[in-house]
Amino acid sequence: MIPEPWINKVSNPAQLGGIETSILDNGAGRGTRVAWINTGTGLRFKVVLDRSMDISEAFHNQHSLAWLSHGGITAAEPAVNSGIDWLRTFGGGLLTTCGLTHVGGPEQDAFGDRGLHGPISNIPAEIESIIQPDPRSGQLSMSITGRMRESRVFGPSLELKRTISAVLGQPSIRIQDTVTNHANTPAPHMLLYHFNFGWPLVDEGTRLLWKGDWQAREGGINGAIFQEGSDFKTCPAPIDTHSGTGEAVAFINPAPNEMGQCTAGLFNEQLGLAVTLRFQKDQLPWLTNWQHWGKGEYVTGIEPGTHPPIGQAKARAEGSLLFLEPGESRSYQVDLDVLTDQRAIDNLLKLL
Repeated sequence: MIPEPWINKVSNPAQLGGIETSILDNGAGRGTRVAWINTGTGLRFKVVLDRSMDISEAFHNQHSLAWLSHGGITAAEPAVNSGIDWLRTFGGGLLTTCGLTHVGGPEQDAFGDRGLHGPISNIPAEIESIIQPDPRSGQLSMSITGRMRESRVFGPSLELKRTISAVLGQPSIRIQDTVTNHANTPAPHMLLYHFNFGWPLVDEGTRLLWKGDWQAREGGINGAIFQEGSDFKTCPAPIDTHSGTGEAVAFINPAPNEMGQCTAGLFNEQLGLAVTLRFQKDQLPWLTNWQHWGKGEYVTGIEPGTHPPIGQAKARAEGSLLFLEPGESRSYQVDLDVLTDQRAIDNLLKLL
């Protein structure tokens, strides 16, 4: 067995990587708890503990992977669940969680009023554990676990338990979630992982990687990009028609491999850098591709979910809305990998 190169050369494991928690002390996010996770491979990212343990900034070496909105991190506002108020606190970031009972635009029906994408991303975590790597004992893994409760008297009362983990020496992130209904009546359930990628990973010529049948979301200017014969898997220069609310969205039925796993991602040939998302089809059967190529708001989203963002009302009407019985749980896992090895990238391109 070849010894690890740091043996007898490192006093403190933080010299290699690990998890560091802190509190922001300035600006709109003042007082917000965060945790920086450093894998020691060039991949490092910020978990916003007070925003559903979502992920804000993320870097590989000198390159940013994530898109940040003009507002960036803001303090949590748990009461935000009306109209499009969600956009006021949407910091972008590598990951924003949407749900837990509604994913889609604001709506009202006999079952209640629901704001854009639900309130979960505005709910602070109760941190349960932080496990640091200890390379001297052979433990290279690290993790942080917390619980977020989307709850009210008379229900629904859903809890999201999230563990974000990484391994020293591996440029990867693992997100493991369990959603549990703690109420005494069935609860509707929708969940979407809103991954937001930005420059320089996303640039003119960056390839979007996914495979499966797709359809453009109804309305807006979707047809200008998502139409047969259009090269909608290559990122363009900023587009004037995407100023303001201009955007294009496709709903994708991702094709799994023989193990039931789906893969999607991006490849920037100029940087020699690819990022992939891996998830199980039976857990997250849908993928959404959001493209918003506005000047100064240049972003694409690749978003695994239990549903496309069609809203609870439409999901209920078409019979696809999930329900969790009292005490019932559903679990999810998403893995993000950064690839720089050309052979690994070539294998990815053959797959997608």
